[in-house]
Amino acid sequence: MELSKIIQGCMTYGKWGKQLTTQHIAKRIESNLENGITTFDHADIYGDYTTEVDFGKALNASPVHRSDIQIISKCGLQLPSQQRGNHLKHYQYDAGYIVAQAQQSITNLQCDYLDVFLLHRPSPLMQKDEIAKAIDILKREGLIKTFGVSNFTLAQIDYLSPSVEILYNQIQISLTHLDALENDHLYGLSQRQIQPMAWHPLGELFNLESDHQLKTCLTELSSKYSLTEAQLALAFLKKLPFDILPVIGTTSIERAKSSIEATQVDLELQDWFKLYEASRGYEVA
Repeated sequence: MELSKIIQGCMTYGKWGKQLTTQHIAKRIESNLENGITTFDHADIYGDYTTEVDFGKALNASPVHRSDIQIISKCGLQLPSQQRGNHLKHYQYDAGYIVAQAQQSITNLQCDYLDVFLLHRPSPLMQKDEIAKAIDILKREGLIKTFGVSNFTLAQIDYLSPSVEILYNQIQISLTHLDALENDHLYGLSQRQIQPMAWHPLGELFNLESDHQLKTCLTELSSKYSLTEAQLALAFLKKLPFDILPVIGTTSIERAKSSIEATQVDLELQDWFKLYEASRGYEVA
């Protein structure tokens, strides 16, 4: 399975964001494909369980062939919903639910199968045998190609991995959120041959005060490399030796294109460390 170097996150396509029309979503699917972004990230809960339906209508209305793109979805996080009988947020990972929710996402997305299927967040009650049973059924029936997790610790991954093959972990990692690097999580994923995806890969970039050390550094390097600050933040992640796949949340065709262009940038060694130091607020030992 080869996913695109930048993944288009679709959370803000619908009710939770720009509320794009079918035509506008179809246009973004086509434009991303033209620019080299072939992978689209979803979750069942996005838009209060509506955004996958919106995307499916747009995919069906577009000239894009299903085989030309890869679709990711997640399940397990249950939101308060009268329709579902939920009165509080919780997690659900019994085998029957996992299989049924994957089938529902496939129906909503009008896509026949999912290229990647993730568990959205770890549950204290999750049972590895139940999860393995569900993934085995989904793979045997051709409904998913690969399996992974999201926001799981290394210990939680090790709990599941003897029972089911885990190929991805979608985690929070960015220039302004370096915990996964500092606590060795990324090294642990690499040892386990699990590829990281990065949600919120720009972090708090656009909330930095004008006199913040990182803001000053970004302004300087933006001029040097003729890049936007967002492109620099993505180039920073690309330099790390973990083949991180950033999941961008923009609905802008232009910004999506500039994001894929950032994957061609190789920051000079000392410039990378300049950003690293500015983010942490102190130099390396």
